Amino acid sequence: MSKIISTLILLGYALLFSATPTQAEVINVVTTTTDLKSVVEYIGGDKVKVYSLGKGNQNYHFLQAKPSYMIKAKRADLFIRIGLELEVGYEPLILEGSRNPNIQIGRDGHLDASIGIKPLNVLRQVDRSMGDIHASGNPHYWLDPLNMKFVATSIANRLSRISPEDKLIFDRNLSRFSTLIDEKLIEWEEILSPYVGEKVITYHKSLVYFANRFGFEIVGELEPKPGVPPSPTHLKSIIDVVNREKVKVILVENVYKDDAAQYVAERVKVNVVVTPISVGGTKEVSDYFSLMDFIVKNLKEGFNHD
Repeated sequence: MSKIISTLILLGYALLFSATPTQAEVINVVTTTTDLKSVVEYIGGDKVKVYSLGKGNQNYHFLQAKPSYMIKAKRADLFIRIGLELEVGYEPLILEGSRNPNIQIGRDGHLDASIGIKPLNVLRQVDRSMGDIHASGNPHYWLDPLNMKFVATSIANRLSRISPEDKLIFDRNLSRFSTLIDEKLIEWEEILSPYVGEKVITYHKSLVYFANRFGFEIVGELEPKPGVPPSPTHLKSIIDVVNREKVKVILVENVYKDDAAQYVAERVKVNVVVTPISVGGTKEVSDYFSLMDFIVKNLKEGFNHD
């Protein structure tokens, strides 16, 4: 018996020291938007596996709390939301249904990406007659590239907390991301500099941060109120605004139909520009940088189109 035990011990040592070290498991991340997914993938590299609940051609305000989302959240090490009440209609149901204590609000496995962002359109008082609005501020902050540096920093810090041994990797990728944002911002500002001060119409209040960063003035929306479809009466008032303010471009986020914009364009000289506002919103937009490239290019063409 003693010989058998000795043999088993020797075999155990042999297996212990001869085995090839296994690669550490990746961090499973669930994001609510593709834009967050893009940043997590840049910062995390091969240390993360990311799933986005929303797709780039969807309206993130109206996602549903599907059972499949709860299953994804159940397996997640980190759940990241845009915040500012964008996910208020479905996130609580997904978190509760996941039965994953580690990703609940207040835990290390839950991150509100809006931390550090200075929100625009903050309202002191809100009632339902005002439409589908967010009292704590406009949640479309990802369309200001500088805001995404805050987002990337928050993500790098949280990934480092979950996997401290990979902190150097996350910090290095964060530095590269921030540098690229700075370099691309110079390029984007140069492209759009001839049009600073131009007035535009949008469909929804999705492009407020973009306009603020690049020096445009949004003088109206095709929606009479957020979440309320355009009415003939409201579109008539938009036509008046286009004429009065000499608006050259109507920017339509491609998660909305462009028929209202075309209605206006048929009655007054204005160019309709349909653009994605999230990664994956069109096949050409595969990451955050290509998203911004696409919007900038689209807008330039809109101003130059006769």
